[in-house]
Amino acid sequence: MLSMVLVLSLVLGILPLLGVVWTLVSGMITTVDGLFMSLILLTLSGVFMLNAYWEMRDSGMIGKKKAVAVAAAPKPPAPKAS
Repeated sequence: MLSMVLVLSLVLGILPLLGVVWTLVSGMITTVDGLFMSLILLTLSGVFMLNAYWEMRDSGMIGKKKAVAVAAAPKPPAPKAS
């Protein structure tokens, strides 16, 4: 089951990308305001997507958690027969 933080992070990561698309479609990208708005929206999207990635990694959805192998203590060498 998806956590609410993950869902919220994904939604808030996609919404700024729609704002960047709107800036491109409306032709505002050629102005300084449009350029800075696009940079701010991309930064917001990146932060929320990074948070979503961390949530998915911590819940085990992506990436493999490495099992820590516990090595057995080495046996002492057998005493030499004299």
